Amino acid sequence: MERHRIDIQERTFGFAVRGVRLVSRLPHTLAGGEIGKQALRSAISVGANVEEADAAESKRDFVHKMGIAHKEARETRYWLRIIRTTLLDDEEVRELMREWDELVRILYAIVQKAQQGMNNEL
Repeated sequence: MERHRIDIQERTFGFAVRGVRLVSRLPHTLAGGEIGKQALRSAISVGANVEEADAAESKRDFVHKMGIAHKEARETRYWLRIIRTTLLDDEEVRELMREWDELVRILYAIVQKAQQGMNNEL
């Protein structure tokens, strides 16, 4: 399980870095700035919550923090769709969307598996 956590930590960190780079390429317009801020906040929040989950005080705390990471990932996916539809549609954006779709599914699976583990202990 430790390797699995490191993999998700590295993937969410890498995505946050790529998200920072993407936002810096958005047009310097009102829409680009506002959408960029929202996308950036949610993208970097995912990795931060995954890191917090790694230091969780209990299984319940782990599930809660990973659940927040999953929600933030879904929000990021939404902002990427807005970016792709209205501001910037290139291969990098499409690749980020593919990666983020995978991360959303992985985070969901982690939360579900951890919840099942908690339920089995009861």
